[in-house]
Amino acid sequence: MHTPAVDCTPPEARVQRRRLRACHECDWVSALPPLGSGEKASCPRCSHVLVKRHRYPAQRSMALAIASLVALILAVSFPFVSFSVGGIGNRIELTQTATALINFHQPVVAIAVIMTIVVLPAVYLTGVIWLQFGLLRARPLPLSRDIARSLAHLTPWMMADVFIIGALVSLIKVAGMAQIELGISFWAFCVFAILLLMTTQSIDADWMWFSLEGEPLAPEGTLTGATAASQNVTGCPTCGLVNRLDKGHGRCVRCHEKLHTRLPYSLQRTWALLFAAAIMYIPANVYPIMTTTSLGHTAPSTIIGGVVQLLQMGSWPVAAVIFIASVIVPVGKLVALVWLCLMINRSDELNANSRTRLYRITEFIGRWSMVDVFVVAILVALIRAGSLMSITPGPAALAFGAVVVLTMLAAMTFDSRLIWDSPTPRPARRTTATKDAIDG
Repeated sequence: MHTPAVDCTPPEARVQRRRLRACHECDWVSALPPLGSGEKASCPRCSHVLVKRHRYPAQRSMALAIASLVALILAVSFPFVSFSVGGIGNRIELTQTATALINFHQPVVAIAVIMTIVVLPAVYLTGVIWLQFGLLRARPLPLSRDIARSLAHLTPWMMADVFIIGALVSLIKVAGMAQIELGISFWAFCVFAILLLMTTQSIDADWMWFSLEGEPLAPEGTLTGATAASQNVTGCPTCGLVNRLDKGHGRCVRCHEKLHTRLPYSLQRTWALLFAAAIMYIPANVYPIMTTTSLGHTAPSTIIGGVVQLLQMGSWPVAAVIFIASVIVPVGKLVALVWLCLMINRSDELNANSRTRLYRITEFIGRWSMVDVFVVAILVALIRAGSLMSITPGPAALAFGAVVVLTMLAAMTFDSRLIWDSPTPRPARRTTATKDAIDG
């Protein structure tokens, strides 16, 4: 009879050797300390979190994933929101925020909306349930390794939390012109967004990969307190295992992820994506992002025009949200990534820490620029009362969505380990990962 692995002690308590990790952000090799429930291990060089330990990881993740999936099913099964003005109204479901865009010849934006708020989260949650169910039985189900490898790649593209902010902005915009009624789907989706976030935070990747595939020994002779590249090894960005490289590349022996000493052509790809994003940012601001028809009068609105209109309505907080998400964040991200690319070979170790923190912020905030795209999707689906009041999407919606995706890809292709490569930084004082408490 198989004994379930979920209640066993953490990996470091089940092996009589040091478990090494090469930081994916600065390439420093460290030994993981023993971790208890609610603790994390951070890189002693750049403070990047290497491992987070949770109590009952499989049960916790599976319970949250099931609850999230139930909330999503409710969110797509009931009315989302309705409005009425002058005896004319409209009621929409969640999926209509995407299908309405197709009717206005915006299929690419429609696909982006439905994928980020429904399809990818559903795939992610199904994968978590499939994976953790196998671990609960101590017999991983087929394709578990491929599913586990895909989870980290899906996370940045799930934007249910961003969609909620977009929905709130949309409702505030309409509230002054029409009567709004929130449906069961709206509240279910709010719960879903919170549970989805909790699910992603509950994944204990270190425990999960150890339970799935064990942990092969680090390559013989690997030393802590030095960079992985100087030892011809690298840490897998997916499962964390330290692997020996063959001519600077290879595959992880545990999860089969592609490995490189540094991401191939990282700077060239980042520059190309930034240039494309900068080009797309011009039509995103010049052309209208949506056109409003009220009592037969048509008024196109650009991103900045929408902010000004909100200010005139007295909605200062909403105007601030749109201005930050649609203007400051995209421009700030472009400027930050350009500066990071230019300063690759012009810093010491102290500055490298500051630039790494800037890179983390840049990578984190990029997805929040999708707020304006979601606002357009909701308003276009909801406000459809003919010449009395209606909203249609403008060409800037596609351009601005492209800016968001391109800047996210630019941040992903930028290899932060390059920040630490030149000049050679001073040796770190500590050679083992630091250990801190987390909300576990």
